[in-house]
Amino acid sequence: GLELSHCMGANSLGPAVPWRSGRPCKMKRVRTVFKPEQLERLEQEFLKQQYMVGTERVDLAATLHLTETQVKVWFQNRRIKWRKQSMEQKAAKLSQFGVIQPATADSTDIKDHEEDTVEVEL
Repeated sequence: GLELSHCMGANSLGPAVPWRSGRPCKMKRVRTVFKPEQLERLEQEFLKQQYMVGTERVDLAATLHLTETQVKVWFQNRRIKWRKQSMEQKAAKLSQFGVIQPATADSTDIKDHEEDTVEVEL
């Protein structure tokens, strides 16, 4: 399930305290760790279709014992990875024919797509 950790004082049993500069304590989501079986099924579904919406997403989430949001975010992040891999493969093919130099890690950095990456779950 979804677990949240929060900032605490030195004593973990004490009350929550502001994390930095007097701002209110923010809740930090613990990263979802998918089971190998869940990842295998998600990858299978992604090979069939890159977008999972509506009842298909609800059904898949229920089957995998995940939330609909977890499935949605996984597909969003997987599409970003897929696009990056596609761009790198195209660049490699073009470089074989001397059209362009192979792309460097800096030019295809995932930072270009950070606004598309969603890690927060509700």
